[in-house]
Amino acid sequence: MTCMQMRLEVVQVPVADVDRAKSFYSEKLGFVLDHDVEHIPGMRVVQLTPPGSAVSIVIGTGMTGMAPGSLEGLQLVVPDINAVRSELLGRGAEISDIQDMGGVLFAHFSDPDGNRWVIQGETPSDVREAHKP
Repeated sequence: MTCMQMRLEVVQVPVADVDRAKSFYSEKLGFVLDHDVEHIPGMRVVQLTPPGSAVSIVIGTGMTGMAPGSLEGLQLVVPDINAVRSELLGRGAEISDIQDMGGVLFAHFSDPDGNRWVIQGETPSDVREAHKP
């Protein structure tokens, strides 16, 4: 019997204007541009990776039927939410105030198309232990 492995490595993010979204993710959020290619006419693939992440996002044309701005709930987990929020604000991104939800800190932002993201501070070990079954 084999042990099945699966890794989530790429998530498509539906956008209306690829260049505007590429600029937002690379310049305002600091995502690394992995590639920007047109594999076949009408299919442009732009892959970007958040710093330190094993998962990338893909924006482009000719790939998805999702409406621009329809994605919500992707979470970026960060070790220091205050520092990350400050850096993103300094880059010109609009980020909500930080909210404390029972010891776990969250902030929210949207890309230019309205896709909604969450930044989550790493959960302190004492909070994780308190919520174990």
